Amino acid sequence: MLSQRSTRIKPSPTLVISALAQTLKSQGKDIVSLSAGEPDFDTPKHIKDAAIKALHAGFTKYTAVDGIQQLKKAILNKCLHEYGQEYNLNNVIVSNGAKHSIYTLLEAIINPGDEVLIPIPYWVSYPDITQIMDGVPKFIMPSNLETLKISPQDLEKAITKKSKILIINSPNNPSGSNYTKNELRDIADVLLKYPKLMVLSDDIYEHIYWGKDAYVNLIMVEPKLKDRVFLINGVSKSYAMTGWRIGYCVGNSVVINAMSNLQSQSTSNPNSIAQYAAVEALEGSQSERILMNKEFQKRHDIIYSLLNQLPKVRVIKSDGAFYSFPDFSEVIKSKSIDNDITLASRLLSEAGVAIVPGSAFGMANHLRFSFATSEEVIIDAITRIKNFICN
Repeated sequence: MLSQRSTRIKPSPTLVISALAQTLKSQGKDIVSLSAGEPDFDTPKHIKDAAIKALHAGFTKYTAVDGIQQLKKAILNKCLHEYGQEYNLNNVIVSNGAKHSIYTLLEAIINPGDEVLIPIPYWVSYPDITQIMDGVPKFIMPSNLETLKISPQDLEKAITKKSKILIINSPNNPSGSNYTKNELRDIADVLLKYPKLMVLSDDIYEHIYWGKDAYVNLIMVEPKLKDRVFLINGVSKSYAMTGWRIGYCVGNSVVINAMSNLQSQSTSNPNSIAQYAAVEALEGSQSERILMNKEFQKRHDIIYSLLNQLPKVRVIKSDGAFYSFPDFSEVIKSKSIDNDITLASRLLSEAGVAIVPGSAFGMANHLRFSFATSEEVIIDAITRIKNFICN
């Protein structure tokens, strides 16, 4: 009855854990969750007001498949002023979230057997979307486990004649690691030797960042790659607009046009009201976005300190996003637990803490902690985990 394509795909582990936690809560269980990658802040008022204004103005009709011109121009201005790169309207497509942009990009370029190079740890959807397109996920394990970032040598070893596109997600979900200018320079030098290899630069967490160096992406480091780097971004994370579902892709106009054709036969245009709200997000006051970022940094410092105090747990500092990705290998070994999946299950059932196992991100014996929640919840969760480890 089902297509082969549909049977290859597993439900998102993040959503499965979050749903189970909600079910247990509804049953009266005392559950705290550090699983969902969603800001707990409300969308800033000026953005909501822009949506209300658009609604009352009657902007409730179909828009162009690839997005309204006002939003595309706002995205172009962002690229010019933040990245120093000039693009045209035909280089932009607006989609129903960044995930949709990634999906349609891979749909537009991947043929059966093409390899998608995916550094570990990775966002859970990259491999599954690749397989939907009959592509082959080719995972790259970083040689330096202290940073959880691939080196140029790691990348070059992975490249074959079948390699079609590399995914770079920085700051990274789940690790919070961010590639520096020098690290991207070294990766760019490898890419320049392989002119047919494209890059998906997933920059969705670019403004949730507190690294010591200024944020850069690949196109800022090496403009010569401009024609084969696709910038994926959106308003969900930085502006607390997850439910508004607005993402976009900027890149080569031939591929963007193909993406638009595909989108026209699937979802058609993104929500009209949400698009006008996204214009205000990008062009309006950035003060609340900056305040949210400061709060995420504060929460990071708290959870990093607490995780660092847990016996037998190894954790690296995050540069951005709102995740920490500690190694629980020694805990798993000392308590004779099978793996990180069993550990996550026991933490949920015995400690009442919902966390996503690292295997979902390609890295066994780790756990992903989301600190997109209050300080009280963070402290409560880590205290419960400490009691679980020590008893």
